[in-house]
Amino acid sequence: MSTATPGISPRRRDDIIGALRRGTVPAEGLDQLAVGLDKFSDALATELDQVAGGGAVVKAVRGEYGSGKTFFTRHLAESALRRGFATAEVQISETETPLHKLETVYRRTTESLRTASVAPSAFRSVLDTWLYTIEEDAIAADPAVGDSEERLAEATGDLLDARLAEVSSSTPAFALALRAYHRASGADPATADGLSAWLAGQPHVAAAAKRAAGIKGDLDHFGAMSFLQGLLTVLRDAGHPGLLLVLDEVETLQRMRSDVRDKALNALRQLMDEIDAGRYPGLYLVLTGTPAFYDGPNGVHRLPPLAQRLDTPFLADPRFDNPRAVQIRLLGFTQDSLAQVGIRVRDLYVRGRAQEERIRRSVDDTYVADFSLAVAGELGAKVGLAPRIFLRKLVDVLDRVDQFEDFDPRTDYAVSVTAAELATAGPREDPDYIDLHLDDA
Repeated sequence: MSTATPGISPRRRDDIIGALRRGTVPAEGLDQLAVGLDKFSDALATELDQVAGGGAVVKAVRGEYGSGKTFFTRHLAESALRRGFATAEVQISETETPLHKLETVYRRTTESLRTASVAPSAFRSVLDTWLYTIEEDAIAADPAVGDSEERLAEATGDLLDARLAEVSSSTPAFALALRAYHRASGADPATADGLSAWLAGQPHVAAAAKRAAGIKGDLDHFGAMSFLQGLLTVLRDAGHPGLLLVLDEVETLQRMRSDVRDKALNALRQLMDEIDAGRYPGLYLVLTGTPAFYDGPNGVHRLPPLAQRLDTPFLADPRFDNPRAVQIRLLGFTQDSLAQVGIRVRDLYVRGRAQEERIRRSVDDTYVADFSLAVAGELGAKVGLAPRIFLRKLVDVLDRVDQFEDFDPRTDYAVSVTAAELATAGPREDPDYIDLHLDDA
C-alpha cells in the first residue's frame, strides 16, 4: 500500500482537500490518497519504460461505476508526468467527442495536453520548445548558421522537414504548417496563433493563416491519425519521452445509434492496429469502461476483431489477476479500504493546522471507520458508490470540527445522503446491457 508523502506543500494539500470538498477527483496529489493500487505498480512502471524507449502500449481498464477508474487513470498520469511524459484525458461522448470522429478526439487531446510544468493546454508551449530545440540542433550541426537569421531559419526548416519525414509522407500539411509557424513566430503573432490552432486540430482557422502555410481546409478523420503521429514526434524532440492518452468512459458508445456505435468501434480497432504496427512510438493509450462494454452484446463484442484484441481471461479469485494483461479490472472499494482512505484524508487535512490535536481526537480512526459504515449504509451498503460522497462528507465533518470548538461529530452530525448526491453517485443498476435502438434488429 502506498503511503502519504509527509513533505506535501500547503498549496497542494489545500487543492486536494478543496477538490474532495466539491466531490471531485483531485487534479494532482493522488499519491496521497492511493489505496490498494500497489499490485499494478510494477507492471505499469515497466510499460511506461517500454513506451519511453520507443514502444507503444494499449491498456484497457474495466470497472463498475464508482470503482475508481478516474482515480486510477489520473494516478497513472501523475506517475507518467514525473517521468517527463505529456498526458491528456479525453471524455468520450456522443455529442461532444464521438470516438468515430478522430479529428475531434485529436482536438480534445491537444486541448487537455499537459506536462509536468505546464497545465492544459500545453500544446503551444510544446511547439515552442520543440522549435527552440530544432534551432539549437541546427546551430550545433553548423555554428555558422547562427550568424544569420535567414540562414538559421532555412537550416531549421530543413531539419524540421527531416524530423517529420515519415509524417510528411502521409500528411505533408503538418510539416508545412510547422515551417510556416516557425517563420511567423515573433514576426507575425496573428498568423502564428492561427497556425498553432490549426496544428491543434481547431476548426474555423482564419484563411489568411492557412494561406501563409500553403494549406487548405480543416483536419479530417484520416489526417488526425497522422497529426497524432506528428504530435508524438514533436513531444519526443521537445524532451518528453511519450504521451499518456486516456480515452475515458468509452462505454458511452453502447448508448449511441447502432451505425454510429459500429463506426466508433471500428475507429478504435483501427487505432489499435496502427499502434500494433508501430506507427505511434511513444504512445500509451488507456481505455476505461464498464464490464458491460467489454463483455456485453453492445460493446466490443459487436466487432469480433476488436474483442479479440482486448480479450483477457479473469479468474474467480482476483488475487491472481495479471496486471501485465491488455485488460485489467478494478474491483472498487471495500469497507476497509474506504476507512483507510478516510484516515489518509484526515491526516492530510490536519497537517500543519493549529487544531490538529483536537481534530485527531474528535475524528479518530474508529470514528472514520464508523462514519464510512454509516455513509455506505445510506447507499444501501453499496460501498462502490460511496467514495466521493464519503470523502466529501468527511471533509465537511473535519471543517466543522476545525471551526467550532464545541462541535462533536458523534452527536452533532447526522449522516444522510441527498438526492443530488445520489444522482452523482452513478446508476444503481447498470443500464449498459439495455439497447433501446430498435433499428439494431
